[in-house]
Amino acid sequence: MKFLNGLSVIALSAFAASSAFAADLTVGVSWSNFQEERWKTDEAAIVGALEEAGAEYISADAQSSSAKQLSDIESLIAQGVDALIILAQDAQAIGPAVQAAADEGIPVVAYDRLIEDSRAFYLTFDNVEVGRMQARAVFEAMPKGNYVMIKGSPTDPNADFLRGGQQEIIQAAVDSGDIKIVGEAYTDGWLPANAQRNMEQILTANDNKVDAVVASNDGTAGGVVAALTAQGMDGIPVSGQDGDHAALNRVAKGTQTVSVWKDARDLGAAAGEIAVALAGGSAMEEIDGATSWTSPAGTTMTAKFLAPMPVTQDNLEAVVDAGWITQEALCQGVENGPAPCN
Repeated sequence: MKFLNGLSVIALSAFAASSAFAADLTVGVSWSNFQEERWKTDEAAIVGALEEAGAEYISADAQSSSAKQLSDIESLIAQGVDALIILAQDAQAIGPAVQAAADEGIPVVAYDRLIEDSRAFYLTFDNVEVGRMQARAVFEAMPKGNYVMIKGSPTDPNADFLRGGQQEIIQAAVDSGDIKIVGEAYTDGWLPANAQRNMEQILTANDNKVDAVVASNDGTAGGVVAALTAQGMDGIPVSGQDGDHAALNRVAKGTQTVSVWKDARDLGAAAGEIAVALAGGSAMEEIDGATSWTSPAGTTMTAKFLAPMPVTQDNLEAVVDAGWITQEALCQGVENGPAPCN
């Protein structure tokens, strides 16, 4: 349902759309891929928010192909969606999809990854702060030595947001010579296998003389830890983000220093609510928590940023208390570990 008469638009404000109205809405979600554990959690939260509003959910998985994502979105538009939530595979290549949606009057929520277009509502966590949290935890554990920076996908703007935040924390130590960056690499597609291969090559090039690794998410951290373990080096400081269950278990075991937890349940629920509100005629700036934000390229966006939380051995109980992970899953294989694994 793309057309609402003027009286209906006036009568419906923000997310206070009636369930009868929302029942006529269909929200399409275009996923870049489903390789990462967290996206299933995001999806469940989006679906939950839409069901609560009485709206229908349809989706497509681009399987890490920017070309497929464009055709997926064309298909979602053809199916009559009233709003789109897009997790972009490639921030540059997604442009024609946003244009196609705009041509049909369909609002777009740029989900977790920047789409450089002021017509899209940008919903994410503060990724520069995530990068700061990652580097801060690693720096506290290893304030001097040889550092490796394992970045995210070169097609994802978040990779550079994270890297910028990381550098803020370690810059003074780099300038003083306390920290030497001996290796740095993007991770194509955020794939753990690519991160592992990059880490293996960096270890070889540096004769294993590496003291800490700032990895940009939990998937890349998993690849890094696998490379370190093969060389008997597991246990050196390694960062991550997303609160993946396997990563939190590594934190409990001591093979990963921090996972910056971005509660995907909150992000997904917000996306569903925002999509319904925008489809109902609300202006982007009317969304609760919306702010004006200027991208690094100078595009003025309407955005909403949620707050992340670093999870280390000092506060592992927080993710159990929040129902994010069971104590059994967190503590699997952990002996005499930190609370609650002790």
